[in-house]
Amino acid sequence: MNLVTNEVDGVLKFDNGAAVFVSGGNNIGRVGVLQHIEAHAGSYDIAHVKDSVGHTFATRKDNIFIIGEGKNSLITLPKKNGIKQTLIEARDERMGKVVAEEESSEADAEEEN
Repeated sequence: MNLVTNEVDGVLKFDNGAAVFVSGGNNIGRVGVLQHIEAHAGSYDIAHVKDSVGHTFATRKDNIFIIGEGKNSLITLPKKNGIKQTLIEARDERMGKVVAEEESSEADAEEEN
C-alpha cells in the first residue's frame, strides 16, 4: 500500500521527504523525515529516517506511518516531538536537572577560591 488518505490534505504520498512516525520496532515513537527506502527482494524493505536533531536511523518500511510532508505533520506529535533522548538525558530530566546545576555551582565555587 503506497498511499495513505487524509480528509484534511487529500492524499499523502509515500515518497522521500515525507514526515513519518515510527509505530513499531526499537525506534517506536520517533518522528523524522524519510530519506530513502532500500528495496530487498524476498525480505523486508528498510526505510532510512532522519529526525529534526540530525540523527539518522533505519527501520522496516512496515514500521513507519506517513504523517505529513517535509517537517510539517498533520497530527499532534508525542512528547519531545518524537526525539529520542539518551539514557543520561532522560535521567537528568527525571531528576530535575539537579546534576547540571550542581556542577555549575561547584565550578563557580572553585573559581572563587
